[in-house]
Amino acid sequence: MTLINKDKQFYKFAFYGFFKNLKFFESFILLFFLGRGLNYMDIGFLYSIRELTVFVFEIPSGVIADAVGRRRILIFSFAAYILSFLIFYFSDVFIAFGVAMLIYALADAFRSGVHKAMIYNYLQRKGWEDKMAAYYGNTRSWSQKGSALSALTAGAIVFITGNYNIIFLISVIPYLIDMILVMSYPKWLDGDLKRLDTVTLKQKFKQVEHAFAQTFKNIVFLRVLINATLFTGYYKAVKDYIQPVIKSFALSIPLLMTLSKDKKTALLIGVFYFFIYLLTSFTSKNSGKFLKLFKEYSMPMNITVISGFVVGLLSGMFYLGQWYILTISGFIVIMLIENLRKPIGVAYVAGLSEDNAMATVLSLSSQMQSVFAAIISPLIGWFADKYGLGMSMILISLLLIIFFPVYKLGAKKVLQ
Repeated sequence: MTLINKDKQFYKFAFYGFFKNLKFFESFILLFFLGRGLNYMDIGFLYSIRELTVFVFEIPSGVIADAVGRRRILIFSFAAYILSFLIFYFSDVFIAFGVAMLIYALADAFRSGVHKAMIYNYLQRKGWEDKMAAYYGNTRSWSQKGSALSALTAGAIVFITGNYNIIFLISVIPYLIDMILVMSYPKWLDGDLKRLDTVTLKQKFKQVEHAFAQTFKNIVFLRVLINATLFTGYYKAVKDYIQPVIKSFALSIPLLMTLSKDKKTALLIGVFYFFIYLLTSFTSKNSGKFLKLFKEYSMPMNITVISGFVVGLLSGMFYLGQWYILTISGFIVIMLIENLRKPIGVAYVAGLSEDNAMATVLSLSSQMQSVFAAIISPLIGWFADKYGLGMSMILISLLLIIFFPVYKLGAKKVLQ
């Protein structure tokens, strides 16, 4: 067991993750949009705005962070998050929600990866680089605690107040605390500031453009990349649809008859997300053990991706039959599969890339997830508005199953 030094800065890093994951709105966001008069296709387009914004701004974010300082870029990100929360709270039209989603995605693009780099720099300065895995694992465990607490707290807030928009206003509090917390970090964690120029930015975009071009020339690697990212894009697009399913389930059960439908929904969603975060954390932690059951990467990748889409198809059928417990169970399995296969996919993609191109390839992988999510989100929304949520899940899942031969992997990468 690796012992880590839990100094003052360790707890700052830990609490950063804890407060960052107090996203009270996350468990109710789709119900919030529906309550504001948006249809499923509108919501799908909002998700596309988020994913495409992350796709574009994730490319120059590292260069800009190096120029203005990592600490400063995190402070900017939290300020942008807070602005987006306030717009969500005060708005009730699609255009305003689109602006809020764009600002939120902008904050996400600039925040991602920066804090991990700061932790590594801190350990480097202290001479503790060999403890990175244990140190980061310990701080990340606080993030998981934040997610679990967030779900229960959000459920309690909606249960007491009876409305969804208040959770955006309350979400300002932990993000304001995180902003102040980051301000207290040592200034040297900003890193060695570099001059920001258009030449550097152009080089970054050309690097990613070159990576895309090379990937599409290499059919085997392209297939691996699609297999590793397609399900994550699907997961991002469909995961929030569990919320209206739980609401339908709440209306169908005689339990707690004295409660209003909104209070029953809040109670069930809070409890559901609390336990699912615990389950997904456990699944992700044991992904390596699952991989060891196979001799190479392609088999678990193929099994999990096709299983996930089949479960999505079955979930749609269960919803049509009003078997809400089975539908909810299906969504849980989809979430577990995502957390089981994602670490395997990252390892597979990284293992196929050259060391000097690994960072670019992993960034490319992240961007392809966003592209797939941006395509699937409005499509599933359009189907849901036209044919209903259950049929939408069936059609999207069936379409992806039909194309399985395109992204099915052969036994190429043998485990070490």
